[in-house]
Amino acid sequence: MRAPRTAQPRRPPFGRRAGTLLRFPLGLTLVTWRYVWRVTALHRSEEEGDGGDLPPALPAEYVDECVQRLLDGSGPLLHRRFTVLIEGSRMEPEMLMERITEDFNRAAPFGAAVFHKTVGPDRSACPGDEYLVQMPGPWDGPVRVVHRDAVSLRLATLRGHLEAGQIEFRAAAADELLCFQVEAWARAGDRFSEVLYGRLRISKEIQFNMWVHFCLEAAAIAGGRPRGGISIVTRSVSPELCAGAQGC
Repeated sequence: MRAPRTAQPRRPPFGRRAGTLLRFPLGLTLVTWRYVWRVTALHRSEEEGDGGDLPPALPAEYVDECVQRLLDGSGPLLHRRFTVLIEGSRMEPEMLMERITEDFNRAAPFGAAVFHKTVGPDRSACPGDEYLVQMPGPWDGPVRVVHRDAVSLRLATLRGHLEAGQIEFRAAAADELLCFQVEAWARAGDRFSEVLYGRLRISKEIQFNMWVHFCLEAAAIAGGRPRGGISIVTRSVSPELCAGAQGC
């Protein structure tokens, strides 16, 4: 088990943030184009969340001053679950997760998101590995793998990410179908990010489209096709409830 590296936490300089805003129109255009021309049925629902929507506790062995905890963020927490049921696939859940975690770029939106491994060996993701996710909008961010088993993997955000929270990918058998799911617990990383993330809803929609695409690509990797489209459930949790997220 590899311990996480230790480094002095630091926020990205203003120049980098300004640069993300300059690159934003291209990223928004690409995301909007894909959304408009997507023919897959999307079943969206938004609900009021509660204390049961808080993320799992972070494993202590992979937490240091670089981790951007939920309590470090700003604004409400969005607990989102993206689910696709895959038919026509002969792949087992374990194999699908192995294929995806060998190279996240297989499922990431081409030209809109790139995963660069910055810490860890050049192989399937393991706890302690770190990635920088680069996108053409104001979305670049470092993450660390904090959990991995045969059918799931969870990432935590690091300092400098525009979000604070965790995201988990998982696969499971569902009767004669294969189920793939992306579950995110995230709030804006700071007050600057909250303007884009919550008040303008810009980053929220970029995240939405990225993980919808990820689910569709997971179905393609599995050699199957989505049954009934993709289900997206969003539950919003107040900042006051987030204050009780100790250890997350």
